[in-house]
This record gives sequence, C-alpha cells and structure tokens, in this order.
Amino acid sequence: MSNYRFYRISPAGERLPEPSVTEAARSAPGGGYAWLDFRNPSPEDLKPLVEQLGVHSLSIADCLDEAQVPKIDNFEKSTFVLINSYSYQDGVLVTGEIDFILGANFLVSVGGRGKAGHWDDKDIDAVFKLEPRTLGQGPDFLLHALMNQVIDGKHKAISALEAEVDETEESIVTDLSGFRMSRLVHLRKNILLMRKSLFYEREILIKLCRRDSPFVGEKAVYHFRDSYDHVTKYYEEAEIYREVILSLTEMYLSMVNNRMSLIANRTNTTVRRLTFITTIFMPLTLLAGIGGMSEWSMMTGPANWKISYPAFVLGMVVIGALTYAVLRRMDAKLRSKTE
Repeated sequence: MSNYRFYRISPAGERLPEPSVTEAARSAPGGGYAWLDFRNPSPEDLKPLVEQLGVHSLSIADCLDEAQVPKIDNFEKSTFVLINSYSYQDGVLVTGEIDFILGANFLVSVGGRGKAGHWDDKDIDAVFKLEPRTLGQGPDFLLHALMNQVIDGKHKAISALEAEVDETEESIVTDLSGFRMSRLVHLRKNILLMRKSLFYEREILIKLCRRDSPFVGEKAVYHFRDSYDHVTKYYEEAEIYREVILSLTEMYLSMVNNRMSLIANRTNTTVRRLTFITTIFMPLTLLAGIGGMSEWSMMTGPANWKISYPAFVLGMVVIGALTYAVLRRMDAKLRSKTE
C-alpha cells in the first residue's frame, strides 16, 4: 500500500504540511523548499514529479526498479541518489533501497518497497529536532540528514553480524563435529553483500563531497564528509569480517583434516597390531595343523607320544617367541623412522 506526505520546509526548519505536490512545490512568500516523501509508491504517484518539478523520467524508473545498486546520476534539473538500508533478521542480511531526487528547491525521498524499511514519524521528528535551522538552509542539508539517518541505522545490522561471526568462531572451537560449513558460506554471502553496497555508497559520497552535483552547496559538503567517514569505517569493518571468515574457513578445514588424520592414525595402529598378531600365529597355525593330524604320529611313532608332543609344543613356543621378537624389532625401527 502506497502513502505519501508533502511538506514545505521553512527557512526556520519548520515542516508545513501541504495537500499535494503542486502546493508543496509552489513558491512561497517566505521562501523555503519542498520535501516530498513517498512510501511504496505507484507509477501514478510519481508521475506529477516529471510534469511539475522537471524530474528526469530515468529517475522515476530507477525509483520503481528494485534491482538497483547504490548510484548517483546528475541531470539538468535534479540529481538522483540511491543508497541501501540494512536490517539483520534471523541470520539474513536484508537490504532495502532508498531513493533521493535532489533539486534546487525540492527533495524527493522514495522508500518502503519490498522488504525495505522506511523511516517513521519518530525518526523524522528526531531529525528535525536535532538542527532545525540547519535543515532550513536548503534541500541538500535535508538530504544529508536523511542519508545520515539511514547510514546510522546500518550500525545495528553490522553489530549483529559481528556478534554472529564471534559466535561462529566459538562454535568451531567448542563443537567441531556439530558445526556445519554452510554457516560460514552463509556468513560470507552476507558480508560480501554488505561490502558491495558500502563500496558503491562510498563512491557516491565522494562525488557529493567534491560537488559533482550542482545542487549541493559549499556549506553542505562538510556534512557529507562526516557521512563519508562513517561509510568508510563500515566498509573497512566489512573487509575485516571478510578476512575473518576466510581465516575461520581455513581453521575449520585444518581442524577437520587434523581430526581425520588422527582417526586414520588410530586405524593404522589397530590394523598394524592385528597384522602383528596374525603374523605371529601364522606359523603356529601351520604347526598346529600338522600336529593335529595323524602324519605327526606316523613320523614319530605312536609309542613315542610322551616325547614327541612335548617337543612339538616346545617348538611352537620357540617359533612364536622368535617371530614375536623379530616383528617387535622391525616395528620399533619403523616407528623411529616415522618419528
């Protein structure tokens, strides 16, 4: 559902409600400028901007297109600025689009489309209570104030993302077997989305600070520089988090590899012990097979069983002991080489 509000901002920074675009944009005896705020507008809602304010049709098209990255476009009678708002909900970074159209004596703001948030009356009251006389100097000062409101709102989402990064690191260390690699992939996706948005917004503020737009005055530039510092700080934090995610990924893979190597070593040790035991008993099994047959009695004679069978048992013990000694010595040499 679309809604809108039209104001004439007086030189003293007072908001004077107006019923239509025409009334807000008309020249008032006391001066001031128009602020036209739209929430989830339709094409019909924005059509009067082209006819009465001379806004370029491409700006209107960009306001209605949700698949846009932050950017700035300068036209003959206006400058179009697009920035992103952030909200971090249930581990998902949601980016919204907020558009501004700045003219010599007007400012148009458009937002609230899709999942994007928009400022409410409480936020607007806070903006105008801060420095009302500053906002009365021109629409470029109001543009900075509203952009700054959006930029400051990014801090909450960035803090939530930072807390999840810390929690992820702790989960890898404390519960490696229960951790899922998809969590790191998801975090990396959110951070790259944030980094991309902040990169473009930093470029926008650079252009505003060097007055690429003819509708930004010399006095307003200092305010935009402050916003540039905030965006640059957030961009650097996004870079740090990206490096942290890469480090956590390497740490996770290294720990998994170490655990698999440990399991493999334990398996090898078990198999070596079983092989060792099997090797010892192989000749004994052969002798036991021969001794349990009638051939042994035939070779030694049935009458000599009291001598032949103890001798047979003694032979098995001696062969087993010799085999064990030889294999132990070979195993010790193998361990010393591997260590």
